[in-house]
Amino acid sequence: MKVGFVNIFGKPNAGKSTLLNAIMGEKMAIVSSKVQTTRHRIKAFLNKENEYQIIFSDTPGIIDPKYKLHERMMGAVKSALEDADIALLMVDMRDDLAEVDAIFSALKLKVPCIVVLNKSDLAVGTQVKEANAFFKAKSYCSKVISISALNKSDIERLLKVILELTPEGEPFYSQEDLSDLPTKFFVSEMIREKIYQLFGEEIPYHSAVLVNSFKQQPLLIKIQADIIVNRETQKAIIIGEGGKMIKEIGTLARKDIEEFIGSKVYLELFVKVKPKWRDSDLKLKEFGY
Repeated sequence: MKVGFVNIFGKPNAGKSTLLNAIMGEKMAIVSSKVQTTRHRIKAFLNKENEYQIIFSDTPGIIDPKYKLHERMMGAVKSALEDADIALLMVDMRDDLAEVDAIFSALKLKVPCIVVLNKSDLAVGTQVKEANAFFKAKSYCSKVISISALNKSDIERLLKVILELTPEGEPFYSQEDLSDLPTKFFVSEMIREKIYQLFGEEIPYHSAVLVNSFKQQPLLIKIQADIIVNRETQKAIIIGEGGKMIKEIGTLARKDIEEFIGSKVYLELFVKVKPKWRDSDLKLKEFGY
């Protein structure tokens, strides 16, 4: 059967997480319009019994690190570079192609690379045709495919090309599994996604989520999580007047969590201040980075 690691790389906001979700038909990775939403390498397993097991990896957008958190994020990219059988190089059609090419060239990948021209529905005139010709001329490029991950257009065509390039082997994971990450990870990500959706530029980048307890009770699952921020002023913003904002985070996150795990959920959230946590090795480890 076909078995391989297909890892997705690109600049922030290229649409990597949206593509992973479209391929899997499940919400495996959180998405937002803000950059640096993805902080971890997220593996998702696409299985068809006796035919294939494709291990997809969503990775953080490639950036120059400014904090130890960023360094951990780029470490996740590095690990994905090392075990890739196929690389999907994601391009936002509105980005500067020369800048994107410089990033892809610097990866020095020695495996088949599919350049995925995303958001092709937003391209104007001959943009897609020109981008196609631009990347086809690059030595790292094996194939170029234009898609719209958000609209799920041409995903089947992309999968067909991926399967053509995937080597044969024995499966690494159970056919029943969707990921090697625990449910608590996905719960924390869904809470963090709501922070990205509800708050402005500063708060999301200064926040983390730590799930402290996940208890199965007779009629529901009780979850307690902490939202971590850098400063007291950020804590006040997250809580909101009369607790309005933290209630909204909880309500929105609970709906997604219930849909994901298929059970009623009681979600309890607290906000804690941990100054300079993004530059603390100890705190980063505690928070799962």
